[in-house]
Amino acid sequence: MKQFGKILKFELLGYLKNKIFVGITIFLVIAIAIAMFIPNIVDLFKPDEGEGGSSVIVDGGDSGLPVMLIYAEDSGLAALVKQYFAEAFTGYSVSVAEGTLDEVKDRIKNGDVKCAFAMDSASSYTYYVNNLSMYDTDKAIADTVLQNVYIATAMIQNGMTPEQAGKVISVQINGETVTLGKDQMQNFFYTYFMVFALYMVILLYGQMVATNVATEKSSRAMELLITSAKPTSMMFGKVLASCIAGLAQLVIVFGTALTLYDVNKDAWGDNILIESMFNIPVELFAYLLVFFVLGFLIYAFLYGAIASTVSKLEDINTAIMPVTFLFVFAFFVVVFSMSSGNVDNTVMKVCSYIPFTSPMAMFTRICMSTVAWYEIAISIAVLIGSTVGVGFLAAKIYRVGVLLYGKRPKIGSILKAVRKA
Repeated sequence: MKQFGKILKFELLGYLKNKIFVGITIFLVIAIAIAMFIPNIVDLFKPDEGEGGSSVIVDGGDSGLPVMLIYAEDSGLAALVKQYFAEAFTGYSVSVAEGTLDEVKDRIKNGDVKCAFAMDSASSYTYYVNNLSMYDTDKAIADTVLQNVYIATAMIQNGMTPEQAGKVISVQINGETVTLGKDQMQNFFYTYFMVFALYMVILLYGQMVATNVATEKSSRAMELLITSAKPTSMMFGKVLASCIAGLAQLVIVFGTALTLYDVNKDAWGDNILIESMFNIPVELFAYLLVFFVLGFLIYAFLYGAIASTVSKLEDINTAIMPVTFLFVFAFFVVVFSMSSGNVDNTVMKVCSYIPFTSPMAMFTRICMSTVAWYEIAISIAVLIGSTVGVGFLAAKIYRVGVLLYGKRPKIGSILKAVRKA
């Protein structure tokens, strides 16, 4: 135990003194801080309304909103479309255009008008805008509104009064959704964010364990260490140190994001995407912690064991590739299942009990579906047992692999040496 404590302390100090590790952590914290303060930063560059920078004067009216014009040769059609558009486009000052279509285009180019709809008929139009934004939804909204305009026009032509047609079109349908389990749409973003964090941290630190082991072996330092410390203490010390470092980095990054979001919550307003990402139940953080630690340990043990059989540092990527592919496979299974909206498919259920895929698969099902407590317990129990078993097996492989140099041995010969050891 004393040997284990010394190795753990030594490896932890190595991470704390590692400039890359510290630099990445500081960079992520600063990046998150900037991202959380974006609404406040944007407000600094907005002109004050009192200076006249945001008001637009159209047809003698000062609305303070960007202007949308409706152009049509049929004045009745223009007035009807204007009435419906004014209700749908609440972020615009909607007016009927005066003058010719060329004059309307000139006003758009000059910046006096944001956009315009030139109506050929109730079902045909041309949308004019100076610079089309990536997020411009005006045309999609207009298509929906004009369907109602077309229906109202047809009703009026067939004998209904405009008031009667308006009542039929504007009827409100009241519906309510009661979610008895999980709301997948609401949970999707923070689930994906946490799964991606698990993927990056486990993959990054697992490969760091492999690199450290291979570096020690290639420099012959491992031969000296193995004579003064037990292989189990060395393997568990290295892996647990990297696990603590990775967990600390994860807590710092997540903690910074949550704290700064809480500070800037009012500035973000009703941003559904940001709100859903940070509206994370406390119990999911507990599950995140459990599956991160166990998932990290089982992969780090594998990476460390494989790295101990490599003689040259440049061969490490080739050696650990099968393990990396296994982890990447688990990630893609989870992502595809989330995208399909069915996280309880057969593949996901099977992966929930396989120790190499369960850290992400079961965690995702817990976040986005209703999973029985005994299923979660079985998955965690299998993962704990597998992690301990893989850990002791990795320590034995580490002990044998330390003395293997030259051509990398085959799996069969390594297992045979482990049985004899």
